[in-house]
Amino acid sequence: MTSQDSGRALLRHHGDVDAAPGLADFAVNVRLPAPPPWLRERLVAALDGLGSYPAAAADERARAAVAARHGRSPDEVLVLNGAAEGFALLPNLHPCLAAVVHPSFTEPEVALRDAGVPVQRVQLWPEDDYGLRPDLVPDEADLVVLGNPTNPTSVLHPADVVASLSRPGRVLVVDEAFADTIPGEPESLAGRADLPGLLVLRSLTKTWGLAGLRAGYLLGAPELLAKLALPRPQWPVGSLVLEAVTACCEPSAVAEAEELARQAREHTAHAVARLGDLVVVPPDAPFVLLRVPQGEWVREALRDKGIAVRRGDTFPGLTPDHLRVAVRAPEEFALLVDALRVVLEEL
Repeated sequence: MTSQDSGRALLRHHGDVDAAPGLADFAVNVRLPAPPPWLRERLVAALDGLGSYPAAAADERARAAVAARHGRSPDEVLVLNGAAEGFALLPNLHPCLAAVVHPSFTEPEVALRDAGVPVQRVQLWPEDDYGLRPDLVPDEADLVVLGNPTNPTSVLHPADVVASLSRPGRVLVVDEAFADTIPGEPESLAGRADLPGLLVLRSLTKTWGLAGLRAGYLLGAPELLAKLALPRPQWPVGSLVLEAVTACCEPSAVAEAEELARQAREHTAHAVARLGDLVVVPPDAPFVLLRVPQGEWVREALRDKGIAVRRGDTFPGLTPDHLRVAVRAPEEFALLVDALRVVLEEL
């Protein structure tokens, strides 16, 4: 394997690789093990329609629900097979130079590099608490990609700082896959139709336990969405995805997501208190970036004790001593804390 292939393999590493059956999973940032009963019922009821091709009316309902949820118009919505599909579509914009802010979710860089798009990494640093610095983004970049809140640092960047990267002739892609895990979504740009070139990606995976379904959407100007969607096949999104997007954007679901976010905020505060000085930066989302001595050994020792955590060194700018852990309810999170204490004492 060449060094280029090895580097690409690291970028394609995700938390599901670290998790395995039989392990207590703190590697994957999905809050529910399965969809809640009301959502499951909606999906089960939709099964009877699978004998027909996905109807245009179902796509229209899904886009209308998303638009109402974010104060946009339906033609500013593109329903996706998960947020990852949105990243895979970015090369269709034919950028001359893409700036990808790191450390962050690595699929955008993989998709762009695989398509031959020049990519410049914009590295954020712990000395700045991994805060966004617009001055590091090259002026000539006509595509900028960042996460907010950012995975794996769990940092939430101020909306006005993110918005300052928008300009005519540039596409600004903001990955808000975890935005609904923060009460009030305070720094979201999902409702901003006034920023030129803005694309906002949202996911249903994290809150609703739908990782296996692949459901998400893009928000942006209709002409940008049309460019992204041009090479997609006919019926690009299945009926169950359309039903899930519609259901999860209805007011009752949005209210439930807000309550789940408030619970997650309490659980995150508890996790930080238990983890103490191992926490690299105060988290805003329900996952925490840690730095531990001999991180690779610690990760394997935790695995031997039945605990899965996400390795950090596959994120550009992080090291083998970095681990990302998903926040769980206090009684479940105690499993990780107790195991980690024992492992660190064995060093």
